[in-house]
Amino acid sequence: MGTGNQQHNNHDPALRDGQQSRFPPQPGLEAQPGLEPQPSLAPGEAVVGTGRISAARRITPVLRTLPFSTGQLATLDDALARASRSASLHFSVYLGDLGTDARARAQELHYSLGDRADHAVLVAVSPGQRVVEVVTGSQAHQRLPDRVCKLAVESMVASFREGDLTGGLIAGLRILADQADS
Repeated sequence: MGTGNQQHNNHDPALRDGQQSRFPPQPGLEAQPGLEPQPSLAPGEAVVGTGRISAARRITPVLRTLPFSTGQLATLDDALARASRSASLHFSVYLGDLGTDARARAQELHYSLGDRADHAVLVAVSPGQRVVEVVTGSQAHQRLPDRVCKLAVESMVASFREGDLTGGLIAGLRILADQADS
């Protein structure tokens, strides 16, 4: 599962009075003064109360049982949002098999973030393989040197050994965000 966040503003500052919105009108949404139509969302995306788009992506194969409860997913999403906001970087988590070359697969997943990759940090965890990879984009790497990433991995692994997958991910995100923010 990969998660990410993408900023969405309800008001487009690039528009001047009288200009058309960059969002096409949606069926069933009447034009009202002061209301900006929401962009169409892909499956697994939702606009949260702050206007941020929270996205969950399914990467096959899908497990029969999920590794997180709904509450744990909400806590993890909150941790990702806080880390991204405080560090001004895009944080993502991937949980699943990384194949025979875990580092190459993690880099491939990081690259799939597209335009955000330079300012992104991917934490890739393969519990079955007992592998944790942290991949940083070129801009993120300037603020998160390898020693900081290793410290975050060590913290995560300590929690994983105790059976706390969610707590380990949150601790690692917190360490990375705090170091990038300082």
